[in-house]
Amino acid sequence: MVAEAKKRELKEAQRKRKEMKERFKQEESIANAMVVWNNDILPNWENTRNTRRVRELWWQGLPPNVRGKVWSLAIGNELNITPELYEIFLSRAKERWRSFSETGSETEADDGASVADRESSLDLIKLDISRTFPPLFIFQKGGPYHDLLHSVLGAYTCYRPDVGYVQGMSFIAAVLILNLEEADAFIAFANLLNKPCQLAFFRVDHDLMLKYFAAFEVFFEENLPRLFNHFQSSNLTPDLYLIDWIFTLYSKSLPLDVACRVWDVFCRDGEEFLFRTGLGILRLYEDVLLQMDFIRSAQFLTRLPEDIGSDRLFACIAAAPMLNGNRKWSQVKNG
Repeated sequence: MVAEAKKRELKEAQRKRKEMKERFKQEESIANAMVVWNNDILPNWENTRNTRRVRELWWQGLPPNVRGKVWSLAIGNELNITPELYEIFLSRAKERWRSFSETGSETEADDGASVADRESSLDLIKLDISRTFPPLFIFQKGGPYHDLLHSVLGAYTCYRPDVGYVQGMSFIAAVLILNLEEADAFIAFANLLNKPCQLAFFRVDHDLMLKYFAAFEVFFEENLPRLFNHFQSSNLTPDLYLIDWIFTLYSKSLPLDVACRVWDVFCRDGEEFLFRTGLGILRLYEDVLLQMDFIRSAQFLTRLPEDIGSDRLFACIAAAPMLNGNRKWSQVKNG
């Protein structure tokens, strides 16, 4: 028994040494990458962003302390939003919240709602914030980022009353807030949601959403024919799992560190990478999913395992090229 205990202790010590060695190696790699990003890439952004070296470095994941800067630059600011404009819409949101608290009135916001009704959907944000990354305890009431998230979402709802607040937006805003200052997070959030794919989903443009699903299925069949046929025979359609993934840009479905790495390459490659990530997840769990029926598959895909690792996932994403014959993503989607 003593010998067995010593054997277990030795094995555990070896495991810890290996983990520590890997952690040091990872920290050294991040530190080296940070120097390259800060000294070589960011000061020469326009000239370096599309070079092979930078794209390869980008694929490996951005160092946390440059992530927000790179996201901002990659997302851009086509809407020309300024910090001053953010303050204007934030003031409008706060005025409406004061009005709600004084009158206690509630109004519904639907597709036929007026601008005033759309903006009055601000109070719906409160409920969703409490459901945003609950294990972190930082966005819930009393948490350090609660008011900040409330402000960004409220200001956006006043800025884009035609879109209003849609469930899932809180996760996107929260990820940006964790990586950017308040006004910069709002600017990135508004521009990100103005991209064609996000606008289609958040405005529930059914025709355009169907185009995205149809394009995804083309690449699904190309890359994973066995699983594609299994899903077809089970009547498991992409909307049953893709909507949740796309709505939150995987930030609700994947561990936060993995989701941030997905965001890194999404900012590099655009909407195509969101659907390529979906193929990566399906490839990663193909053997498991082939054994499941409709209900179990749908449940599995809407609640992915919590131990999913970024390296394994990205290996599967890399093995899912977005090519159908000679056609690329944009050609399939638009064709």
